[in-house]
Amino acid sequence: MDFELQTITINGTDGAAYVSEEQVTAGNGDGVAYKIPDATERDGLLSVQITSCNGETLPSGHAAEINLGNTYTPREGSAVSRIKRELNEVVFSRVRLWMIIIAIFFLIFVVIIISLLLCSAIHEDPDDSFDSSLFKVPQYFNGSFQLPDLVFTEELFNLSSNESQVLAGDLQEKLVDLYRSSPALGRYFSKAEIYAFRNGSVIADYQLTFLMPEEQLDHLRNLTLSREMVYNVFRQFLYDQEPDESGKIYIDPVSLNMHLSH
Repeated sequence: MDFELQTITINGTDGAAYVSEEQVTAGNGDGVAYKIPDATERDGLLSVQITSCNGETLPSGHAAEINLGNTYTPREGSAVSRIKRELNEVVFSRVRLWMIIIAIFFLIFVVIIISLLLCSAIHEDPDDSFDSSLFKVPQYFNGSFQLPDLVFTEELFNLSSNESQVLAGDLQEKLVDLYRSSPALGRYFSKAEIYAFRNGSVIADYQLTFLMPEEQLDHLRNLTLSREMVYNVFRQFLYDQEPDESGKIYIDPVSLNMHLSH
């Protein structure tokens, strides 16, 4: 007599699938079927596969380890909805809460800007307030410097020639801009004059005039308008200049000399 095995799936009480196998009679059924006892809940336990939220398949033993951090929970949705409802609440008339919050921040910003403007307008540096009409005592500095990119011509001997006037005007403007922009010397500076050109490439003789108030003569002569201060401001400017930007009126820093005139 032939027998064949038939697989029967049984669902246990805990929802898992169990397997039992029965022997049944093959053919016309004349024989008596020998039946294996039903499988218990502990026999033939099948592994259950669970699909996690990211598409990976995990065994049932790891089901509790599925990461639920990226799932959107009803509690989160209710919190967002509650915030939106609160912001859209009408406080009075058609004014909503979010409008009041924006207005408060804008008002704070405006107050800060106005405060900064008022502080800058009220604060005044005492050094910036002076009466130039009180500056009457002159202080003179004479000296010379070399223009290495120029070639001396006979017309430069005559200061009334067009070439001399153009070159002298460019150099005087350069010196005026230098000392006018000096924080320490700008208020005392009066004028710069180029009064001669000499041969040696081109050597220019100059005179600088400063005016001082009578009540500060000793202090200014010894410190602010001393020969060392006026000379160092000029020399530092020459070392900072760019030859390409200065063009033909580039001044050689090494050639600079200066002395105090009385």
